[in-house]
Amino acid sequence: MARFVFITGGVVSSLGKGLASAALGALLQARGFTVRLRKLDPYLNVDPGTMSPFEHGEVFVTDDGAETDLDLGHYERFTGVAARRTDSVSSGRIYSNVLEKERRGDYLGKTIQVIPHVTNEIKDFISIGEDEVDFMLCEIGGTVGDIEGLPFFEAIRQFSHDQPRGQCIFMHLTLLPYLAASGELKTKPTQHSVKELQSIGIAPDILVCRSEHPIPQKEREKIALFCNVRKDAVVPAYDLKSIYEAPLAYHREGLDQAVLDAFNISPAPKPNLDRWYDVADRIENPEGEVKIAIVGKYVQLEDAYKSIREALTHGGMANRVKVAVEWVDAELFEREDPSPHLEGFHAILVPGGFGERGTEGKISAARFARERKIPYLGICLGMQMAVIEAARNVAGVATAGSEEFDHEAGKKRFEPVVYHLKEWIQGNHRVERRSDDDKGGTMRLGAYDATLAGGSRVAGIYGGTAIEERHRHRYEVDIKYREKLEDAGLKFSGMSPDGRLPEIVEWADHPWFIGVQFHPELKSKPFAPHPLFADFVRAAVETSRLV
Repeated sequence: MARFVFITGGVVSSLGKGLASAALGALLQARGFTVRLRKLDPYLNVDPGTMSPFEHGEVFVTDDGAETDLDLGHYERFTGVAARRTDSVSSGRIYSNVLEKERRGDYLGKTIQVIPHVTNEIKDFISIGEDEVDFMLCEIGGTVGDIEGLPFFEAIRQFSHDQPRGQCIFMHLTLLPYLAASGELKTKPTQHSVKELQSIGIAPDILVCRSEHPIPQKEREKIALFCNVRKDAVVPAYDLKSIYEAPLAYHREGLDQAVLDAFNISPAPKPNLDRWYDVADRIENPEGEVKIAIVGKYVQLEDAYKSIREALTHGGMANRVKVAVEWVDAELFEREDPSPHLEGFHAILVPGGFGERGTEGKISAARFARERKIPYLGICLGMQMAVIEAARNVAGVATAGSEEFDHEAGKKRFEPVVYHLKEWIQGNHRVERRSDDDKGGTMRLGAYDATLAGGSRVAGIYGGTAIEERHRHRYEVDIKYREKLEDAGLKFSGMSPDGRLPEIVEWADHPWFIGVQFHPELKSKPFAPHPLFADFVRAAVETSRLV
C-alpha cells in the first residue's frame, strides 16, 4: 500500500508546489522508492483543454490522451514516470462524475451533497493505483482558504483518517516575505496560513518556506514553535538559477529526510544523486551558447510554451551548450520582411497554436529559415505553416492555406492544404469527428505510432523507423498534396501506419528543416533529451560555428 504525501500551498499562488512535488518525487526515487504524482485542481473546467494559454499556460498531454495541467510536465521531466489520465482531476470533472451518477440513479434516490458524495468521489480518485507504488504524491492546486478548494481539503482530511495510522502526511508550502525597510523576514503570513489549514482539520507535518533571503535558525525555530512542526521539518526553499537544481537544493535542506522521518522510515536508504549531479554540471558548465528564436503567438506568457522551453534546455544539455531563447511575436512580421527580427539566430522554432492570428508571420519565419538555410523545427501548427509556405512558394499552390482559417472567416479564401481531420484510427477502432463537435477532448489526443522513411534525416535521428509520439490537434496536412510537394523537394518522411496521415516533413536539400505534427517536447527530460531537440540544438551549434 502506498504512503501518501499531500502537498498544499498558502499565502500566495505560484509558489512552486508543482516543482517541489516533482523534486521530492525525484529524491524519493534516488533512495530506491517508486513514486507517482497527481494533481487535484479546484477550477470548474473539466480539464484545461479549452482554456486559453494566457489563462493557464500550456496544456500537457499524456500518452492516454488526457489534457492536463502543466505541472504534470514537471512530474514527468523530474521522475521519468509517464503520467496517466488518472493523475489529473479538476472540480469540474469531479462534479460531472457525481452528476452523471445521480442521473443514472446510482445514489438510489439520496440527496446529493458535497459531503459525502463529492468528497467520496475525490477520495476514490486519490486511491486509484495505490498498490502500484511506494509513494503517492498528491498536489492540491490553488491556495488554502480559496472557497473552490474546500472540497479537496476536506477530502484529503477524511482520506488521511481513513488510512492506517502513519500512511499519510501533509506538506505545506508558504512564503516568507522580506521587508527591506526593516530588514526582516516576516513569519506571520506563514503562521496565518497554517492556522487556516488547521481550522479545516489539517495539521502540516512539513513546512516548505519560499524565501529570497537566507532563513536564520531562530526564524526556523519560531516557525516550528508557532506552527506546531518539528524544527528539522521547516525546510527553506530559495530561488534557483535553474529548476533542475531543485532536487539537489531540496536534498541539501533535508526535505527528503524530513519526509522519511515523518513516515518513521528508519534507517533511510542512502540516495544516489549521480543523475542530478550530472544534470547540474551540464547546466552550470556549458561549453558554448546558441541563440534560438521561438516564433509564436502566445509569447507574452512563457508558460504557454513551457515544455518547449524545457526541451530546448535538455537539447542544450545533450550538446553541453547554453540555449539562449528569445521569444518573437509572429504578428511582428505578418506583412513585412522578417529579416530584422530573425537575423542573428542560429535556429528557429515555430510551435503549435490555434486560430489564424499570427500565422502569416509563422509562414514568413518558415520561408526565412528555408531560404537562409537556418535550422528549423516546426511543431504541430509550425509544421502546417511550413507545408503551406512550401505549397505557396515552391509547389505552385498560390492560395494554399488551412481550412481552420476559412472556418474562422466563414468563407472560402484558401485552397485547403491543411484540412479538418474528420476520422482516424485509434488502436483498433475508428474515431470520427465533425467541425461542429464540442471543443473539449475532441482532438486527436495522446500517443500514436508513426512509420519513418528509411534513409530520411528523422530516421537517422531516431535511430529507427518506428516511433510513438503524443498528439494534440484537429487539423491535418492533406495527403492529396503529397506528390506535388515532394516533387518540389519537401519530403513526407513520417506517416501514420496506415499511410493516410502525414506525421513528419523535411527538406532534403536543407541542412536541418523538419516539421512534425506531434509534440516531441512532451516526452523530453533533462536526463533523457528528446532526440529531435538534441539534434536540433546540434544543428544550431553547427550554424553558430559558420557565422
